[in-house]
Order: sequence, then structure tokens, then C-alpha cells
Amino acid sequence: MGGDRLANSNERAAGFLMARIYGFPPVADANSRVLILGSMPSVKSLEDGFYYGHPRNAFWRVLADVFAEPLPEDIPAKKRLLLRHGLALWDVIVSCERDGSLDSAIRREELNDFAAFFAAHPSIHAVLVNGGLAAQKFKPALAEGRPIVRLPSTSPAYTLPYDKKRAAWRSALMRFLED
Repeated sequence: MGGDRLANSNERAAGFLMARIYGFPPVADANSRVLILGSMPSVKSLEDGFYYGHPRNAFWRVLADVFAEPLPEDIPAKKRLLLRHGLALWDVIVSCERDGSLDSAIRREELNDFAAFFAAHPSIHAVLVNGGLAAQKFKPALAEGRPIVRLPSTSPAYTLPYDKKRAAWRSALMRFLED
């Protein structure tokens, strides 16, 4: 019992020392039909100034493979790839405290304003969530009736083989983009 109090006290103390981090604005336009949600940008992504910046994260490789396009090398090319295919990209969490990049280290999170986002982007008719924490935090009520599909995380921490990740993403993307 005493150990639990000490652990909670240490966790609270550590939380006061952690800086609050903030995610990125959404990438979306009037033609976006599918919203892809992650949890919160990694340390590397925050350093790079854009989503999925870690070189071992398979996100951009998956999209390039699914759409038979070259791997985008810079932020403008990544944005063009998304928007050209009717995709919007954002994170469930707008800000949190976190030591490192693991979702399991996220504390005191605040969620993005999805009501305002969907009001500004009425053409979005489906939500794809990238991994477990994004799926856990993005509750069905936030989707306002849109279907939600949880996809395997593209993070290198999730060890599902690449071909299985790509197949799951291809299936979901084609299902909602062909409508």
C-alpha cells in the first residue's frame, strides 16, 4: 500500500517536470473524404515539424505503396499525397505531457475539437485510426455517425509485418475512397 502511494507521488512529481507538448494542425481541404487519425506526434515528428517523421514509421511508405506513388520526401510532397487522394490527417490528442515517444507514456492529454473540424469539413465520411491509443481515445460519439476503422499502427513499436500492415491499410482506404 505504501509503495502505491510512493509510485503515485513520484508519477505526479514527474508530471510536473514534464513540458506540455502540442500536436500539429490538421491537413485537410474541401475534397477530403477520409480522416486518418494518429494519437500524438513522436519526438522526431515534433522535431521535423510534421506528422510521421520517424524514418522507421511505415505511414508514408504504406500510403505511397497503396497509391503506387513515389515515397514523398518532404512536407509539401506529403501534403500533396494526402490531399490528392482525398485524405485528411490529424491526431486525436492536441496536447499532453509525455516523456519520449511511446503512447503508453502520454499523460494529462487534451483532445482535439472534432465537432469544429467536422463542421469545417463536411465531405469527410469515414475515420481511420492509426493504432490502439488513437482508437481508444477517439470515441464513436466524436465521429458524429461516421464509420471508424481501427488499423494496425504504422509505428515501428508495433511489430506486425509490413505486408500485413499495408494490406489492412489498402483495404480500408480503397473501401472508403471508392464510395
